[in-house]
Amino acid sequence: PTYAALSQNTPKILLATYFDSVEQHAELLKTLPVAGLHIDLVRAPQQAESFLHNFPEDKILSAGLVDGRNIWRCNISAALQTLNTLRETLGDRLWVAPSCSLLHVPVDLAQESTLNKQTQLDKVVKSWLAFATQKLAEVATLARGVTLGKEAIAPQLAQANAALESRVYSPKVHDKAVRNRVSALTPQDAQRHSPFPERIAQQQARFNLPAFPTTTIGSFPQTADIRAARADYKQGRLNAAEYGAEMRAEIQRAVRKQEALGLDVLVHGEAERNDMVEYFGEQLQGFAFTEYGWVQSYGSRCVKPPIIYGDISRPLPMTVEWAQYAQSITDKPMKGMLTGPITILQWSFVRNDIPRADTALQIALAIRDEVHDLEQAGIAIIQIDEAAMREGLPLKKSDWPFYLDWSVRAFRVCSSGVKDDTQIHTHMCYSEFNDILPAIAAMDADVITIETSRSDMELLEAFREFHYPNDIGPGVYDIHSPRVPSTEEMLRLMRKALAVIPANRLWINPDCGLKTRGWPEVEAALQNMVAVARQLRSSMAA
Repeated sequence: PTYAALSQNTPKILLATYFDSVEQHAELLKTLPVAGLHIDLVRAPQQAESFLHNFPEDKILSAGLVDGRNIWRCNISAALQTLNTLRETLGDRLWVAPSCSLLHVPVDLAQESTLNKQTQLDKVVKSWLAFATQKLAEVATLARGVTLGKEAIAPQLAQANAALESRVYSPKVHDKAVRNRVSALTPQDAQRHSPFPERIAQQQARFNLPAFPTTTIGSFPQTADIRAARADYKQGRLNAAEYGAEMRAEIQRAVRKQEALGLDVLVHGEAERNDMVEYFGEQLQGFAFTEYGWVQSYGSRCVKPPIIYGDISRPLPMTVEWAQYAQSITDKPMKGMLTGPITILQWSFVRNDIPRADTALQIALAIRDEVHDLEQAGIAIIQIDEAAMREGLPLKKSDWPFYLDWSVRAFRVCSSGVKDDTQIHTHMCYSEFNDILPAIAAMDADVITIETSRSDMELLEAFREFHYPNDIGPGVYDIHSPRVPSTEEMLRLMRKALAVIPANRLWINPDCGLKTRGWPEVEAALQNMVAVARQLRSSMAA
């Protein structure tokens, strides 16, 4: 009925679908009063057959054969073969298009320099890529090829084939040692030594934290001074020693502020980090970076995702020096801060030549090495953020179990190689967790911190029904707002949490990192948050 109403006295409607197959709805879609249908033949090439059978004479079919969700060049030969098959049935009722909106990819590869060492985008890697402008050229090439024949696009076809062959055989892509290490993984590599009740007893003995421990999620305000220092370092106006001194001064400032506020578990503030994924990708083998590869994140905020082009390994420690320095200037526990394998995977442009699960395990092993080095350096609490775990769910619930199985395994591989008295935290923000709680529990993090203030703690109802077994830090204030919540507001939320989670398993923390906020509001909000913990402890003692 909706499409019947839309089709009255309107321009022609092209119904576009993407990111998965709609073949199970093919017969319905063919009957809708629309002028054409678009299908994603990158994510779901097998669905073409369902639409060719009895396709209405009054409709066009738009074939999405150029990947609009990733930055790799199109396999022109393979796409042209598909188009020729479709054209045998559809004739002039066939359109050629990207698989989806080009919102998801950067604008123009021609802007990228192959000489700037900061981008790490060398000439060979660049030859494998296509941004939005190049993808439109690929669409035009395919259209010419299907109407005029291969001879009409011979130069473009030769160039595309050469790039594809270069990528298949490039030593930049393949690392036998990484592949062997993934193949050698055993079930024990994804298993903590002891179950949670035994671990938490050892951790409590080690840290001696009060009831309702307070902490933050990791980042503190990225001030203008921090951003200027990073820019000066990248442009060569600061040398490594001078930049290091600037960052250590910022870390010390953050540590002293946390001590003054009375927080129980501290963080170093992440002054040295540009982005929670890009920072790690810059230090891992198999990643490349762009100068102008911006895409929209949310609202008016944009990010510059790394490009995973090859097998992934960690040449050197990435965070140990900063965490060790931060721990050396305080007697309170200092959290090591890492980004998890699924979040790095989700927020990067990912290889399309191997399964995503394989790439996740490669990243997990690199993070596992970092976790080990942090533990060896005396960092006893390590947070591995998986903000994008739920975001990675496939569109169809039937595909969820497979995804959750390999994503949970990746997290456990990166987090399970530690001693029982080393505490593993994870953070997940701004997601509905109800339908994946078994998978979250299977991650077996000692402490999970989550966003709950926006829902007024309603998200915790799912944790009660599921009987979530480990410690939880429900966020008590929304960091996306500059408003400073009162102690009374946060206390009310914690009392709601206490109705769901036992007091001995509750932490108190903000919803997310504080990178985008200013110090005055951060200090005021955290002061109120610590006051909440003290009131709750007093009421327990009474």
